[in-house]
Amino acid sequence: MRVGTPGFIPERLTEVRAARRLTSMSALARRLSMSASTVARWEDGTSAPDADAMTALTSALQVRREYFLRPIQKNSRAMFYRSLSSTLVRDIDYQQSQLRWLQEISSVLQHYVDFPAVDVPDVLGKSSYRQLRDEDIERIALDLRRHWKIGEGPCTDVVALLERVGAIVGSIEMGTAKLDGVCTWSEPEGRPHVLLATDKMSFPRRQMDAAHEMAHAVLHKNVSQDELKKDLKQIEDQARRLAGAFLLPSTTYPYEVKRPSLAMLQTLKERWRVSIKAQIKRLADLELIPEGHDVDLYKLYSAKGWNREEPLDCEWPLTEPRTLAHALNLIADAGVRTKADLLAVEFTMSAGDVENLASLPPGWFSAPAAEVVQLKVTSSRSPSSTEMGGVVVPFTRK
Repeated sequence: MRVGTPGFIPERLTEVRAARRLTSMSALARRLSMSASTVARWEDGTSAPDADAMTALTSALQVRREYFLRPIQKNSRAMFYRSLSSTLVRDIDYQQSQLRWLQEISSVLQHYVDFPAVDVPDVLGKSSYRQLRDEDIERIALDLRRHWKIGEGPCTDVVALLERVGAIVGSIEMGTAKLDGVCTWSEPEGRPHVLLATDKMSFPRRQMDAAHEMAHAVLHKNVSQDELKKDLKQIEDQARRLAGAFLLPSTTYPYEVKRPSLAMLQTLKERWRVSIKAQIKRLADLELIPEGHDVDLYKLYSAKGWNREEPLDCEWPLTEPRTLAHALNLIADAGVRTKADLLAVEFTMSAGDVENLASLPPGWFSAPAAEVVQLKVTSSRSPSSTEMGGVVVPFTRK
């Protein structure tokens, strides 16, 4: 028989441990000055922390007590992230836990605010992602542009586009340059959620990362976790190809490449806001350069030191996601919920966690909400035209 706090959910402890980058139960036990076996029993569900231990847990992990009592949001959909052999499991676990928190914040806010309707077209129909050819992906990229009415020129802000078509986007520092973004479809409302990294980020890289996650949302909505593990390379190649095809359309971009040199690609970067490195890959995809020439361009690119920072990387500021921040400001300013109520009732993670994931300024929850001042006409009679429009000044004729 399990003793301790009734309703304690062990999966929540695993989740928050990942969110705080505590890689082992022993690390958490040391922080709590408890034995590792005690924490292990909490996490495997054979026992639950008592009242004093719960107080210690909430303090050490910066969450409310209710965090451990609310059911974790189950999601059978795969989470898409670019797996690298050098990426630590703890970093991937951290990224995934933060995405689940983003979904939780979104779910809470949707009780108060109507988010944009999801407008992600079904581009596969009854076909499988496994059947896609390169020419299919090129066609899908153009179909998406037509569907979303953005023409065939540069897409100036992919993050804003994602939010316009109903995706929830967050951006946080991942603590490593090896993680770019992660995407999944939430259940049951069926809405894509995207979490982007801000580490060593430039606007052109943000554009490509956002387009890559958009590609997963479009092509791989129904992919299971098992399929993702089995077909990871194919799935990632498809997302990369669609991202490039979407940002650099086959019907327009190639005609602007007068000669495939780094100088020309730097000029085109200023217009299309896509990195030089991504443009080299796009030229190879479209077979606009001889076989092997992309390798020569990459070597020259590396020799110039552009792997660290490309020209024009600092030209444009990063655009932040707006949907969640606007929703929270609307709720607080309209007096539907006070900021204190939101923290005490709705959210179970810390104020800093919500501010970070919702792209709010630090300290937003501690700042007073905007005061709405109502203006009214003091007189009971209807105002005259001069009272409404000001003073009429006559002009004399000469």
